[in-house]
Amino acid sequence: MRVLVTGGAGFVGSHVVEALRTAGHEPRVLDRLATHLPAGVEHVAADIRDGDAVRRALRGVDAVSHQAARVGLGVDIADIADYSADNDLGTAVLLRELAALGFDGRLVLASSMVVYGEGRYRCAEHGLVGPGPRTAAALADGRFEPPCPACGEALAPEAVGEDAPVDPRNVYAATKLHQEHLCAAYARETGVPVTALRYHNVYGPRLPRDTPYAGVAAIFLSSLARGEAPRVYEDGCQLRDFVHVRDVARANLLALQVPVPVPGPVNVCSGTPRSVGDMAQALCDAAGAGAPRPLVTGDFRMGDVRHVFAAAGRARTTLEFAAQEDFAAGMRELSAAHG
Repeated sequence: MRVLVTGGAGFVGSHVVEALRTAGHEPRVLDRLATHLPAGVEHVAADIRDGDAVRRALRGVDAVSHQAARVGLGVDIADIADYSADNDLGTAVLLRELAALGFDGRLVLASSMVVYGEGRYRCAEHGLVGPGPRTAAALADGRFEPPCPACGEALAPEAVGEDAPVDPRNVYAATKLHQEHLCAAYARETGVPVTALRYHNVYGPRLPRDTPYAGVAAIFLSSLARGEAPRVYEDGCQLRDFVHVRDVARANLLALQVPVPVPGPVNVCSGTPRSVGDMAQALCDAAGAGAPRPLVTGDFRMGDVRHVFAAAGRARTTLEFAAQEDFAAGMRELSAAHG
């Protein structure tokens, strides 16, 4: 199978390319950069918004893995045009060219857990509820758990499934959800099913570092590289699902190969929630006995969500996917790669 991987020289995309080659497929990469381009892979050096280049890259392919995107949460609202251009317009150009070519193969979209906003919560009295807002006064007072909108009591977090309401909280999240909506419209118009893999917190070799758009793992690594303690916001108990990039690449491979295409969203996760503080501690442990310990600051950012971690059932039943990488070993590998 010849597979076009957009963004195939990036963090996740390069691992998808490697997984495809290992499985005996023929990847072709469309990427304006060659940062992590594996040797011997055909490379179309172009922007995803360049329709002519996309058309050339699509010739003769059986499937598309759409990884190209501007990632991270951005710096401020001034990023809005760049995120919309790269993520939404780029996806629209790809879909337009696929439709023009009469493409009838497999299409997999790299989406994100950020489309959920806050996760799933249960009140002891009122059952499943949408969490009330976390106010600046409550956060400053150390009351970090979102309240029940009916009674004001703290809520218990639960794993979020793909049927949960979406609630993007920032520009990046809005563009990822729009990518899903564009792909759903394309699927309805053409009959080509699109699998939207909602990645949770991805880590592993080649994780970008030292950019304004880096995720929390990269920020912690940069602190440790400077000999400084990782600064953990709130109380460090925010729950996330940290999934290794090789597991993410394998989920992409399964989505491209599964006998019956899986339309719609699928969580890609480890299935084991861990706190941000747990990850900071694991990175400190991996850095060695002389490394500083995490510093829990109590600081907060109003746009942050408290808990969001995934239900892994749909990936297991539709793709036969279950994460395999060990968390502690993955943190040691990540630390060594950025040491």
